[in-house]
Amino acid sequence: MATNNPISCIIVDDEAMAREVIATHLSKIDNINIIATCNNAIEAFNCINNHNIELVFLDINMPGISGISFAKSINKNIKIIFTTAYRDYAVEGFELQAVDYLLKPISFERLLKSIDTYFEVYSTPFKPAKEQLESSNFIFVRSERIMVKIDFDAIIYIESYSDYIKIHLKHKTIITRETISAIEAKIPKHLFVRIHRSYIISLNNISSFTNEHITISGQSLPISRSYKKEVLNLLERYH
Repeated sequence: MATNNPISCIIVDDEAMAREVIATHLSKIDNINIIATCNNAIEAFNCINNHNIELVFLDINMPGISGISFAKSINKNIKIIFTTAYRDYAVEGFELQAVDYLLKPISFERLLKSIDTYFEVYSTPFKPAKEQLESSNFIFVRSERIMVKIDFDAIIYIESYSDYIKIHLKHKTIITRETISAIEAKIPKHLFVRIHRSYIISLNNISSFTNEHITISGQSLPISRSYKKEVLNLLERYH
């Protein structure tokens, strides 16, 4: 989980106890620098304008400007870990490409997993240049504490769960703690297409499709409304 420079973060929550719990947990973790704790979105906006903030621990249900509205309005390079007592916002939280979604009361172990995810996905010290990634025919992902090489042509489809993804290969499945949006950015666009907030598929392995579903390796996967136009336009090229 080590990185070269400390990550600058803020905690945004209207409950003092909640801010204190998160701050106490973070104080036990290396390479985390808490710049400020804020009790509303306005304070958080001011902090972001005056500091180079990289990560925000953000409550959703706050008076005035909600956490969801705040997340939509800030620079997308600033990553979000949502903290809330309500499950109902989970889908919307992940659609905003949040690093994680933590339910209160938040344990140290669960928060540590979120920080691990952030460091692994967004703060790896040695990343290949974009040009190298585009010319490669494989990626490495962390699974069970080791880095596993995965050839692009071996991937059938990728499936997202709450805090990890399953990469379904021809003969096995690899599980890794990473967001589906992060993995989407690492794989070539001409070989894969995202059809749903929970699914990315290999174009070469499509068996059949309708306006609502794609069949791949015997599995029928849904095309969601938000991705339908892009997916069907892409598949039209192969008619």
